[in-house]
Amino acid sequence: MHRLAALVSWVNGLPPRAVDTALAALAVALLAGERLTSTPPLGARLPGALVLAVVIGGSLAFRRVWPVTAFAIGTAALTVDALWLEPVTLAPAANLVGLYSVGREASPRRSLLGPVIMLPGIAAYFVSEPAAQAIVPASTVFVWLLMWGAGYAGARRRERQESDRRLLRRAAVTDERARIARELHDLLGHTMSVMLVQTGAARVVLDGDPAKAREILTGVERTGREALDELDRVLGVLRRDEGADLGPGLDALPRLVRRTEEAGMRVRVTVEPERPELPGSLDLSAYRIVQEALTNAFRHGRAASATVAVRCDGRQVEVEVEDDGRGPRPGYELGRGLLGISERVAVFGGTVQHGRGEAGGFRLRAVLPVPAGGEAA
Repeated sequence: MHRLAALVSWVNGLPPRAVDTALAALAVALLAGERLTSTPPLGARLPGALVLAVVIGGSLAFRRVWPVTAFAIGTAALTVDALWLEPVTLAPAANLVGLYSVGREASPRRSLLGPVIMLPGIAAYFVSEPAAQAIVPASTVFVWLLMWGAGYAGARRRERQESDRRLLRRAAVTDERARIARELHDLLGHTMSVMLVQTGAARVVLDGDPAKAREILTGVERTGREALDELDRVLGVLRRDEGADLGPGLDALPRLVRRTEEAGMRVRVTVEPERPELPGSLDLSAYRIVQEALTNAFRHGRAASATVAVRCDGRQVEVEVEDDGRGPRPGYELGRGLLGISERVAVFGGTVQHGRGEAGGFRLRAVLPVPAGGEAA
């Protein structure tokens, strides 16, 4: 059994055209051999019989390229062979393979021609056997239709599988695009907002306090360099580069807070425990949620201060960000930032809540379950 499975696997690994050519050559050899050894000898009809054997068997070489045409030619040769000579024993086997190929290789509409084409061949093959005309052809038609149906069902199953693969590939591309957009939005949105605020502050104090302007511009340069480094890491992960870090995690919050405060908004952060052990993807998502919430606080909420609380108990991570800004408008709609946060939370099967905080500003609370045994998908 193991040897048979190995042989089937080896044959499936060969080029289809080579397999079909070998099959056709074998069929021609067997049919020709039967005619050469037939009793009584065919005499002057032997050359014609050999030509018909070549056509019947040789049609199998084109069973995948032109399945209906090849089967029609093979069936026509079989009909002539059966009516002109004694029916050859192996010819129906070749015809059966051709009919199966019509069901499997032809388009759904053209494959329906297979049962129509097969009937003349079966009728011609059994016309010389009067005693069997009522029973044998009926059972033969059933077997032939069964083989055609097996090929047809296999083709439709193959089409469904290919359709499923296309849908999966399309979904994977869509997910990857969303992931890339989410990462770049979170990174560039925060960085550009901070740099714009810093640059505006430098412009205001440039004439009156050049030293302060120089200090602010130094901060802008540092923020830009840090953003480029982080962007390089993000793109490395998105390209699946080996050895690329996932990106910043909760341990990078102090750097995020410093950049935000340089833009003019005070931030107070508490992380419990101080250095939680989290899977890399969850650690990155928690950081990005805080980053986006702070970006929204000073860009849209015009907040002067914000508090960040991160709590991890080993089963879930709770991220809460609240600011003292102008708060959300009644009936506000989700922007790209909040949508990105929702998508990150959904990856882990968590929950997210947002709206007006107790102090009148904006409050966001996200709960992300810790995946059992490692990374989230």
